[in-house]
Amino acid sequence: MNEILYMACKDLIDDAKVGSSDMVFKEICLEILARAKNVLTDHQFRDLTQYAAEKMKEQITLTQATLP
Repeated sequence: MNEILYMACKDLIDDAKVGSSDMVFKEICLEILARAKNVLTDHQFRDLTQYAAEKMKEQITLTQATLP
């Protein structure tokens, strides 16, 4: 069950990355992480936190690359 929730959280982060501005994406990630803390194992939560951090870095790089 936890694995399904973990994958769902990753999917939510991926979906938010595609359809949100930088600030909104960060806010969504923080909300997902806050809720995930209660349902995932410590190991899964650490992995999800790392995953979200990587996606945030990608979002920042993508935003900077599109600026003139």
